[in-house]
Amino acid sequence: MKIRGAIFDMDGTLIDSLVFWNILWNKLGKKYLNDESFYPTAAQDRATRTMTTENATNYIYNIYKFGESSKALYEEVNNYIIDFYMNDVKIKKGTIEFLKYLKNIGIKMCVASATDKPFIEKVLQKFCLEKYFDGVFSCADIGIGKDKPDIYFIAADFLKMKPTDICVFEDSATAVVTAKTANFRTVGIYDENNYGQDILKANSDIYINKKENIDKLIGLFCKKS
Repeated sequence: MKIRGAIFDMDGTLIDSLVFWNILWNKLGKKYLNDESFYPTAAQDRATRTMTTENATNYIYNIYKFGESSKALYEEVNNYIIDFYMNDVKIKKGTIEFLKYLKNIGIKMCVASATDKPFIEKVLQKFCLEKYFDGVFSCADIGIGKDKPDIYFIAADFLKMKPTDICVFEDSATAVVTAKTANFRTVGIYDENNYGQDILKANSDIYINKKENIDKLIGLFCKKS
């Protein structure tokens, strides 16, 4: 695949972090419902995974009224996120090797994530990934999730490239459909903690299945002249 730029999601794509939502539901259930096995409906769980943290906590608070206010819940969840990112999260296998490859062939790269930007930057620093990326963008800064293409267009404008010159790397079916509809090239990455693998695969130019790592793409990409 010939490209000039790449846009990477973070959670579930670069790092193995989507299990956080399972942990979070259990923590909230234990604290507010005295139920360590608490889990919301599949629709509620699915909805939160493509939202910004603030929108997700507002959504959870409006349904379950956990905590004194949505703001208090947002601050509580942020503390859980910081602890998880700093102490538990792992980088996905093959990530560094593939980023090195793209960097070496001159592909410009950005991160575009629904996660708050300070958390993105902490994770990139933790795994020494910041040197690979020319820009970092968060849906939280624009208040629009990945069900809309705004974050990808912002990254594309930063890279000074057309969508057709850029490949978007995502684990979310919703995000891949959005990127594909907006004329970006797409790579879908399997994650056992995400929904809609059939949709993800169907809308990906290349699909990384459950038995594969992203470094399988080394050699499959080259730079457009």
